[in-house]
Formats: sequence, C-alpha cells, structure tokens
Amino acid sequence: MTRTTPAGTPLNDAFHLYDTTLRDGSQREGISYSVAEKLAAARVLDALGVGFVEAGWPGAMPKDTEFFRRAQDELSLRHAALVAFGSTRKAGTRADRDPQVRALLDAQAPVVTLVAKSDARHIRRALRTDVAENRAMVEDTVRFLVREGRRVFLDAEHFFDGYAYDPATALGVLEAAAGAGADVAVLCDTNGGRLPDDLGATVEEVVARTGLRVGIHCQNDTGCAVACTIAAVRAGATHAQCTANGYGERAGNADLFAVVGNLSTKLGMAVLPEGRLAELSRTARELAALAHLPHDPHQPYVGDSAFAHKAGLHASAVKVDPLLYNHVDPVTVGNGTRILVSEMSGRASLELKAAELGLDFAGAPDALTRAVAKVKEREAAGWSYEAADASLELLLRAELAGDGAVEGGFRAPFAVLAHEVRSERRTDGTALSEATVRLRADAGEPTGEIRHTARGDGPVEALDAALRGALRARLPWLDALEPTRYDVRVLDDADGAGAAIRVTLTSRLGGREWTTVGTHANLVEAALLALCDALAYGDGYGESGGVRDAARRDVRETASVR
Repeated sequence: MTRTTPAGTPLNDAFHLYDTTLRDGSQREGISYSVAEKLAAARVLDALGVGFVEAGWPGAMPKDTEFFRRAQDELSLRHAALVAFGSTRKAGTRADRDPQVRALLDAQAPVVTLVAKSDARHIRRALRTDVAENRAMVEDTVRFLVREGRRVFLDAEHFFDGYAYDPATALGVLEAAAGAGADVAVLCDTNGGRLPDDLGATVEEVVARTGLRVGIHCQNDTGCAVACTIAAVRAGATHAQCTANGYGERAGNADLFAVVGNLSTKLGMAVLPEGRLAELSRTARELAALAHLPHDPHQPYVGDSAFAHKAGLHASAVKVDPLLYNHVDPVTVGNGTRILVSEMSGRASLELKAAELGLDFAGAPDALTRAVAKVKEREAAGWSYEAADASLELLLRAELAGDGAVEGGFRAPFAVLAHEVRSERRTDGTALSEATVRLRADAGEPTGEIRHTARGDGPVEALDAALRGALRARLPWLDALEPTRYDVRVLDDADGAGAAIRVTLTSRLGGREWTTVGTHANLVEAALLALCDALAYGDGYGESGGVRDAARRDVRETASVR
C-alpha cells in the first residue's frame, strides 16, 4: 500500500512530518469528509511529500473503518505511511481482546498512533483508574501492536499540563510506551494553552531527562500553535504533527503549511522531498476545496495575500528588489507577489500592477500619470480596484489608447447610449423589472444602434438580460457567461450625505473568472458600470481566447458609460 522500508518507515525518517488533517483536522466545525474525499486528500498529502498521513479512528468511526478498507485497494502512496489512530486498551482488559485495539490491526495500516492520558488528574477523573493501571494499559497495547508488526507512536494527551502538575506520572507514561517498543513519544498541548518559550523549555527538559525520541502536537487556542511547534523542534523534537490550513477543533491545530514554510525557509530543514516545497500553495488550495471551505487569503506563505503589497512605499521598494518587502521569494512556496491598487497607490504601484496584467507603461509616462490620478479620484469616490482587476485593466488600456499606445488598448464591443429600468409589483405580490437599453455596437452592425428590452426578477437581472439580448448576435459566447458573485455595498459619508453604492461582479467564462466594479449614487447605474466592464473584458476571451491577444487590436472606443 505504501512504498516504505521497513513497514511504516517513510523515505525520510530523520524528521517526521506528520499530518492529521483527516482525523484531528476533521473535528473542525463545518468539516465532514466523505470517504472519497478522505481518499483524495490522502493522495494530495502524499504527493506533497508528508511522511505520515493519519487518516482516522477505525473501529470507533464507521466512515474511518470504511476508509481503511478501501485504502487497501485504492491507495498507492509514494512518500507517506498511512496511520490508524486509536486508544489503548480499556482498564481491566487484555489488549488482544479489546475490540478497539483489534480494529486498529484490521485497518492494515503500517503505523498506529495510540492516545493515552499523561495527566494524573485526567487518569483519575476521566479514565477513573489509577496511575499504575494507566501505565499498564499503555505497555500492554504498545507491546501487542508491535508484536503484530505495527510501528507505534504514542500521543501523550495533556502532556504539558500533566508534566507541570505531576512530572513523574507524565514521564512514566512516555517511559512505559518506549519500553514496550513505541518509536516516538508525542507531547501534546491538548488544551492549546502553552506559550512557545515555556513549551520549548519543557521539550528540552524531557529530551534531556529521558533520551527518548519525542514529537510535538499543538492546538492553537492561544494563536501560538505554529510558534510552539517550531520552538519544540528547536528544543529537540523530531516529529511534528500538523493539519492542512490549521484545521481542527476549537481554534484549530498547527498549520502544516506555515510549519513547513518556517522549517524549510528559516531553519533550512529538508522536511519535504526535493522539489515539493514549490507545491505548498497549490496543495493548500486543493485541501481547502476538499474540505468545502474557502481558502484563507491571509494565510502565511500560501495565502493569496501573503505577498500582496498595497502601500505605495512598499511597491516602490518591491520594484527595486522584491525581497526588500518579501521575507522569502514567493516562488519558493509556489506563490507570487501581487500589487494591490488603491488610493494608497503611487506610480510604482500602478506600473507594477500594469506589468502584472501584461501592460507596459514604460513608453507612456503621461498615460501612467493620468491613470494614477484617475484611480486616486475614483477610489476617493468609493470605487475599489483592489479586487477588481478586470475593471482596472480596462481603465489602464483606455489610458494607453489615449496616449496612442494602441498595442496596449482594447476595442470594446459596444457603448451604452441610453437605458431605462422600471419595476412593478403585481396584485399577487410578485415583482417584475423591465429594462430597455439602446447601445451603439462595434463597426459592422447594419444600423450602428441596437435597442432591446428584457425582463428579470430585479432591476439588475433585467438590465443584464437586456444587454445580453442586444449583443447576443454579435457575441455568441454570452450564453456561456455566468455571473458567479454579485455584491452590493452602501458607502456612507460621516454625515449621511453623498452616499454611494458599490457593485462588485464576478463573472466566469469557461475556466476563467474576472471581477469588475461600478460605483454610483444609484444602484442601477453602479450595476450597469460593472456589467459593461464584465462584457467588455469577456469579449477578449469570447473572441480571441484572451485579453492579451485582444490587446493587439486597434482601439476604437471603450465600453463604458463613465
């Protein structure tokens, strides 16, 4: 099932990168993996190059039992060893007769991780047994599983709290496991309450006192799970348990991608196979999709905003040397630098953003000056280009066109001359909107002007339908264009006067998505601005397969009612 040698040993056994997304991470509120999703996630983690994939608790969770059954035929792992998680035998029983322990064997995973209490208070109050019996439970279960050919790790639950309360009992659990054949004693900050300096000092002390190979498992209740994990590794831990994107119960676990990023780029540790570090960002997105959660744009190393720069001062420095404001080269972790355009932007920000969009202002300084002034003016009036690259690109192309740089321009497919929207409420309580648009189409239309009326559930839907109806003959790709997100935000001045409405629209055509924006005191006008930009930008994809190709056309007009 896994290419390991011997059984349960990953190709790199000097440091264990241990992932528990499919077990501990699945305890996050809102996550519920299907068996098929767990199998897919295991493949993704293996492809990244983690050493161990803890996939669930067979015997306790029917879904996990099914996962391990299917994994025997459906998983062929290259880098990782599959891990079954479970508990020690119950008090007063034999390990070989405990059904939960037998289920761990039946899972056929080469590695088993056992959880055991290491805090004397939990042993007495939660397990309702004594310290001696708890130690025997650990010894018996580990010895039985090792005798059956399994590699065993021990998760010492509540270790740091237990060690602070009663060191002898906590260390006794680790020694019992190691004496029975466990390879790693994992110190768990189960309540997530430790801070890095304190935790690191404890790890260093435990390693010195026991000589055992220790691991670390941190929860994020203080927001320090990643920092605590790094502190533990520096103190001597050679096994780090993490979850993808920090998924987990309560505030989550140590984020796999932040831990890998720090160990690799800051401590120089080769914790992933050669060439796999550059897959970090893509893997984070894949695993977010499998969890049916949005990818966090502000996540360190792998987030879309991790290397995004908004302030003009930052952009000026990045233009000279990207590393002046990036703590590592984003490409190292499969990410990239992004320049955000806002009212804070100066010439450097806009020039870098234009280059990111494939536009060159080097020979058009006046156009760049106009573009900077227009962006600042519109941002002050409530526009926001930060997340609307398509509208920004059209604005920049228009300024290039006005400067005679026709190779940077964009021929719009239409210009709106007039529009009218009316709504009515019928006696049965239903509401209906009707929109009429009159536009001038691109050269080649028989009359030069088109008028079309359409209905919709609301004014924006009616306006969209009218535009599509007027342009469908010329732009047949419109039938495949999908609006995927529509946001409206009311922007009020402090005194309530001069309020504006910002409409942000995300559109999809095939595998491409783009976002446009419109701002006006009137909702319909703001929506029309965003809709016109969406269709103008899409024209590059619909006809030529890309705006970069469309940029080579001669500029005749811009699709805007601005």
